Amino acid sequence: MLELKELYKTFNPGTINAKTALSGLSVTLNDGDFVTVIGGNGAGKSTMLNATAGTFFVDSGKVLIDGADVTNLPEHKRAAFIGRVFQDPMMGTAPSMQIEENLALAARRGQRRGLSWGVTKEEREQYRELLGGLGLGLESRLATKVSTLSGGQRQALTLLMATLKRPKLLLLDEHTAALDPKTAAKVMELTDRIVREGQLTTMMITHNMRDAIQYGNRLIMLHEGHIILDIAGEEKKNLTVPDLLEQFTKASGDEFANDRAILS
Repeated sequence: MLELKELYKTFNPGTINAKTALSGLSVTLNDGDFVTVIGGNGAGKSTMLNATAGTFFVDSGKVLIDGADVTNLPEHKRAAFIGRVFQDPMMGTAPSMQIEENLALAARRGQRRGLSWGVTKEEREQYRELLGGLGLGLESRLATKVSTLSGGQRQALTLLMATLKRPKLLLLDEHTAALDPKTAAKVMELTDRIVREGQLTTMMITHNMRDAIQYGNRLIMLHEGHIILDIAGEEKKNLTVPDLLEQFTKASGDEFANDRAILS
């Protein structure tokens, strides 16, 4: 479903501030894979996600989604088949619009602008049912402006919007990092259910080691712009945080350094 082939990306090349963020990174996600991504500070996690989404083009290498080469496809065109949830709860929605209007926009993703997008009675009932599944009471607040929602409610809504039209690929960029622990746990439970029920191919960056181990069928760890660990199956199920840190040290020859990491 997703193939990243020998990706290289350097920011500010030719200057004293040059920074190589991706160094020959290659990875393949099969259809239905739920891959969690961890790594130390500056490991290349967000760069990998942004390169996949088309936020910027790589210096060399290829990005293939569902067999199609999208390496030179701009971000707004990739957005037609990629769902994404950002770390900032303020992103991913139109805050001045109502909940049902946001969902209607998501439902019409990829359609020509100018077409009517007024919410029909049938759609309203569908949205009410979908929101009810979140367990946050939003099903009775369809006319509420998104700007009045809490961070957790907004992230749950953004997740629903990103998956309303089944994407070929779902990208989650530390989407619980800005939430309090209780709300983050709730959003992760919703994420896991939506991904499993939709059998969505998903890549999730997280700073929470426990979540990286608990969720998904595969875990990859980045270091200095390339993948140093790729763990799946029974090995992943039996992982503990100390095991993971030990494997990182062996693979990288370095101590794990992430000042935002949650280790337990």
